[in-house]
Amino acid sequence: MDLSQARWVKATASASSNGGCVEVADLDTAAALRDSRTPEAGAHVVARSVLAAFLDDVRAGRYDR
Repeated sequence: MDLSQARWVKATASASSNGGCVEVADLDTAAALRDSRTPEAGAHVVARSVLAAFLDDVRAGRYDR
Protein backbone atom coordinates (compact mmCIF):
# COMPACT_ATOMS: atom_id res chain seq x y z
CA MET A 1 0.00 0.00 0.00
CA ASP A 2 1.35 3.41 -0.96
CA LEU A 3 1.41 5.63 2.13
CA SER A 4 3.54 8.38 0.60
CA GLN A 5 0.61 10.83 0.64
CA ALA A 6 -0.67 9.85 4.09
CA ARG A 7 -1.00 12.64 6.64
CA TRP A 8 0.69 11.40 9.82
CA VAL A 9 -0.28 12.66 13.27
CA LYS A 10 1.73 12.00 16.43
CA ALA A 11 -0.23 10.61 19.34
CA THR A 12 -0.02 13.09 22.23
CA ALA A 13 -0.14 10.39 24.90
CA SER A 14 2.62 8.19 23.48
CA ALA A 15 5.70 10.34 24.08
CA SER A 16 8.28 8.70 26.28
CA SER A 17 11.60 9.65 27.80
CA ASN A 18 13.44 8.01 24.89
CA GLY A 19 11.58 10.09 22.28
CA GLY A 20 9.51 7.18 21.01
CA CYS A 21 6.15 8.09 19.62
CA VAL A 22 3.35 6.47 17.69
CA GLU A 23 2.07 8.16 14.54
CA VAL A 24 -1.34 7.46 13.02
CA ALA A 25 -2.70 8.17 9.54
CA ASP A 26 -6.42 8.09 8.73
CA LEU A 27 -6.96 6.17 5.49
CA ASP A 28 -10.77 6.42 5.31
CA THR A 29 -11.69 2.77 5.97
CA ALA A 30 -8.35 1.89 7.58
CA ALA A 31 -5.72 3.38 9.83
CA ALA A 32 -1.95 3.15 9.56
CA LEU A 33 0.34 3.17 12.59
CA ARG A 34 4.11 3.57 12.67
CA ASP A 35 7.01 4.39 14.97
CA SER A 36 7.98 8.04 14.48
CA ARG A 37 11.66 7.24 15.15
CA THR A 38 11.83 4.77 12.27
CA PRO A 39 9.15 5.69 9.71
CA GLU A 40 11.17 4.00 6.97
CA ALA A 41 10.56 0.67 8.71
CA GLY A 42 6.97 0.68 7.47
CA ALA A 43 3.56 0.84 9.03
CA HIS A 44 0.84 -1.47 10.27
CA VAL A 45 -2.41 -0.93 8.38
CA VAL A 46 -5.58 -2.12 10.09
CA ALA A 47 -9.30 -1.65 9.62
CA ARG A 48 -10.66 1.28 11.62
CA SER A 49 -12.97 -1.12 13.48
CA VAL A 50 -9.96 -3.19 14.58
CA LEU A 51 -8.13 -0.11 15.86
CA ALA A 52 -11.29 1.06 17.67
CA ALA A 53 -11.66 -2.33 19.39
CA PHE A 54 -7.98 -2.25 20.43
CA LEU A 55 -8.33 1.26 21.86
CA ASP A 56 -11.46 0.19 23.77
CA ASP A 57 -9.45 -2.67 25.29
CA VAL A 58 -6.63 -0.28 26.24
CA ARG A 59 -9.09 2.10 27.92
CA ALA A 60 -10.63 -0.83 29.79
CA GLY A 61 -7.21 -1.81 31.16
CA ARG A 62 -7.00 -5.16 29.37
CA TYR A 63 -3.24 -4.77 28.79
CA ASP A 64 -2.33 -3.30 32.18
CA ARG A 65 0.17 -5.31 34.18
